[in-house]
Amino acid sequence: MNRTATLSKERVTTFMRGIGLRQVRLASGMVLFAYLVSHFINHALGNISLEALADGVYWHLAFWQFLPVAILFYSACVVHTALGIWALYERRKFRWKAIEPLQLALGLSVPMLIIGHVIGIRLGQTLFGHERLYPQVLFLYWIWTPYRVWMMLAVMTIAWVHGCIGLYFWLRMRAFYKRTAPFLLALAVLIPALSMLGFYQGGRMVMEADSTEWRAETQSESQIGTRAEARTLERITDYYLYGYFGLIGIALLARAARAINERRRGMINLSYGNGRTVRVPKGLSVLEASLRNNVPHASVCGGRARCSTCRIRIIGDHNELPEPSQREAFVLGRVGTPDPSIRLACQLKPTCDISFFQLFLPHTMSADAHDSNPTRIGQERYLVNMFVDMRGSTRMAEKRLPFDTVFIVNRFLGAVSQAVLACGGMPNQFVGDGMLALFGLTTTRKEACRQALRAAAMIAANVDELNKFLEHDLREPIRFGIGINGGEVIVGDIGYRDHMVFTALGDAVNVAARLQDMTKSLGCEVVVSDEVRATAGLAADVLPQHDVEIRGRKEPMIVRAISDARTLSTLVGDQRSVAA
Repeated sequence: MNRTATLSKERVTTFMRGIGLRQVRLASGMVLFAYLVSHFINHALGNISLEALADGVYWHLAFWQFLPVAILFYSACVVHTALGIWALYERRKFRWKAIEPLQLALGLSVPMLIIGHVIGIRLGQTLFGHERLYPQVLFLYWIWTPYRVWMMLAVMTIAWVHGCIGLYFWLRMRAFYKRTAPFLLALAVLIPALSMLGFYQGGRMVMEADSTEWRAETQSESQIGTRAEARTLERITDYYLYGYFGLIGIALLARAARAINERRRGMINLSYGNGRTVRVPKGLSVLEASLRNNVPHASVCGGRARCSTCRIRIIGDHNELPEPSQREAFVLGRVGTPDPSIRLACQLKPTCDISFFQLFLPHTMSADAHDSNPTRIGQERYLVNMFVDMRGSTRMAEKRLPFDTVFIVNRFLGAVSQAVLACGGMPNQFVGDGMLALFGLTTTRKEACRQALRAAAMIAANVDELNKFLEHDLREPIRFGIGINGGEVIVGDIGYRDHMVFTALGDAVNVAARLQDMTKSLGCEVVVSDEVRATAGLAADVLPQHDVEIRGRKEPMIVRAISDARTLSTLVGDQRSVAA
């Protein structure tokens, strides 16, 4: 129980360390985008009838005005707006593509375009009890103030494009993005198109229904308010706009004051380790300094601390550098980088001269290269890693001709690779008589775990056939060890120029290799992490459990040992039949 509580506490601590302003901005943006989708779908009902619009808005308001949801929504509005103004102040240098400044400009323009609509409806209802639903709003826009129609269409477009850009920045590094991008694009076009068409059709129906009787029924003072109440709401809108423009002005003045203050505080030199040195003001991040001085610098996520491709290694003394922020420490911890001389260029803001070199070459890891092939450039994702090693190859080489040894090792690796491919995995690295295989590049976590277990069983069957084929040439049968572990890794091309190799890096890969080594001490053919067992859907009592120490980990790790790999085929098959 204590161990479980400790692990849960570590997970919570790790989760909290990963939360920064960008994560808060993303979460609040997702709430607002959900509201936008709900509102747009409501607008789309105007393609049916005014009655459909009325029914839709009833359910829309019932959900979004439910007190906990309303608190979450309005908090997200305030937080997202405040973070947008903070981003205007904080962002020193935009990438050379226009999408980032466009997203910021669109986001900052939404509050000032929509505030009149929000105050007129929501605050009018709260202060004066107005009942402004679609008949009242459409009448106001299409008959009394037609210019507002174009303003509403503009703000719908602006808010939608801003939200879609934010989703693109978030999803583009996800494993499923490439497969789902066409469907997401279709939704991104279809939803606002139907919404705007519904808004138009609703306005047309209101204009057709306009009559003295209809106005008396839908446009009474109790529903739309008096002129004095309208002037009060207009003054509140004006005060809000004055305050909002004032905050933007303060942010711009603060940027100018910061620039002046930085120059007064002095300049520092950044040496790139290749002979190039740039001189920049203190307080600039290394990545921002690179962009400002047109120095190529790898950054797949665009400086958002969501990847580690901008990593640099400090040359010389690093003790005078600022301590890593919570977010930087989290990212470096995820990629298993305990070396204090390795920092994220997008987060490190040196206050003294430093020398460093980039760990990823910019000509192979540019900030825009992921647009063409994100997986090859570098991507964080969950994979199941399998290490397979042939036992006794060293002794075999001592007693055989080199070509005979190579022949046997190649036959062994061929048998392993055939099993991996047949089960949906990818043979990745061949190191001597061992191999790393990856599962989950195109499947779900559960299926990847099951594929790896089936592959282990098939490897055992293939090696049995190989032993029969070579029984006259072998003094003893070929034996093997397999380690299987799942976790978040970085996948991409590693190497130099024409010698790039696609592979996976991370703690999960290292643990898989150590589990393979443990097959010797545990006297078994396969050692599987308990996480893979649980994710694959196998019962907890079907495999022997061991608590083992893993080098580099503070807490023991639960693993499952399988003495005969062939039994995994039956276990996975039985589990499949039960699930079916």
